[in-house]
Amino acid sequence: MAIKLKGEHLDRIRAHGEQTYPYECCGFLLGTREGEINVLAEVYAAENERQESRETRYLITPEQSKRADDYARSRGLGVIGYYHSHPDHPAAPSGYDLDHSCWPGESYIIVAVEHGKAAALNSFTKPDYDKFEQEEIIVEDSVP
Repeated sequence: MAIKLKGEHLDRIRAHGEQTYPYECCGFLLGTREGEINVLAEVYAAENERQESRETRYLITPEQSKRADDYARSRGLGVIGYYHSHPDHPAAPSGYDLDHSCWPGESYIIVAVEHGKAAALNSFTKPDYDKFEQEEIIVEDSVP
């Protein structure tokens, strides 16, 4: 598995993580699937609606999920995954992430935000429900 995206998508995810620091940011990855590659078309920011432990957890409500799905469908896209930040922690999934994250085949981007500044960014997928595997990030910027 891999995710193909543009540098501006990574910039938006990193900026969202910095804006919400010291709390976790979260959002949707909208795009299409081409074989074993998720192709990202848009980053759709969500609001972390968790009331407690926002430094280490996020909550996307069903209402936000519906809005994101409706928005994606209106553009001929689908939800191909999610992203969130790890304030002052590595860009690697936790056990909580494994239990509360994406479906098999979706991409799951995590950006580390260290002292308010975006650092490492990785993407993962779940081939099944039991584990994450790191996936390749293919950055394709359009030529002006």
